[in-house]
Amino acid sequence: MDDVDLPGGLGTLDPVWAGVLVFVLALLISIAARVALSRYATRGESDRHAVRQIGRLLSITLVLIGSLLALDVAGVRIGPMLGALGVGGIAVAIAAQDILQNFLAGLMIQVRRPFVIGDQIWTNDYEGTVVDVDLRATRLVTYDGLNVIIPNASVLREPIVNNTRTPLRRTTLAVGVRYDTDLELARYTLLTAVREVDGVSDRPSAEAFVEEFADSSINFALMYWHSADMATRWRVRTAVAIAVKKALDEAEIEIPFPQRVIWHGDGPEPEAKGADAAP
Repeated sequence: MDDVDLPGGLGTLDPVWAGVLVFVLALLISIAARVALSRYATRGESDRHAVRQIGRLLSITLVLIGSLLALDVAGVRIGPMLGALGVGGIAVAIAAQDILQNFLAGLMIQVRRPFVIGDQIWTNDYEGTVVDVDLRATRLVTYDGLNVIIPNASVLREPIVNNTRTPLRRTTLAVGVRYDTDLELARYTLLTAVREVDGVSDRPSAEAFVEEFADSSINFALMYWHSADMATRWRVRTAVAIAVKKALDEAEIEIPFPQRVIWHGDGPEPEAKGADAAP
């Protein structure tokens, strides 16, 4: 094959070396593209991670195109090669459907961003903190410290609950009181106790509603808002339970035990005293 003429009248170059030069240029361009994308991502860790994945894909594409151009410049007939790759590519695509599905799902996750690094999510019966999202799988660390790797295709097929997408989360605590309790006093006591707990949000404010007349108690649903992460949820829930128990004790409001009244069929029917007895 004839030598390759260099631009600007710089002479000629052996085709093999010209192919090497084209490949090196493609490699340098791919590196420059990744660096430029990395500098562009300045808004946070999640953006940097997404851009790294896109940069990796772009780099592979540029190197692949550069390799084909380098072979063409070096005198290698790439037409038959591309034809063979096309036929072989179909066979590979059929054999590697799961890999391709996960790859495309990874791209969709990067574009749609239902969650980012650091979010606490529930999906595929697993709940934990997102620590990595690549083009193949999503990795979670559960609250028990387990490392879970979920294929991206499975992530997109199943519902995703993002616990930390919004800054606040509501928790409901069930509290039962005796039937002879002053309900207005009980509600006031519950709300006063919960609003003094560190970590309970002022806006939206806590609420207490009568939920049901149960067998042995009248049950309140005590609702309050707090930071969305799971550690805060359990810490605040424990503090609220302690504060509520202390406040009810001080107000002499009893949390009743389950009660049953039993009598023999041939004996006298007992007299129920107020709300202490349930039929």
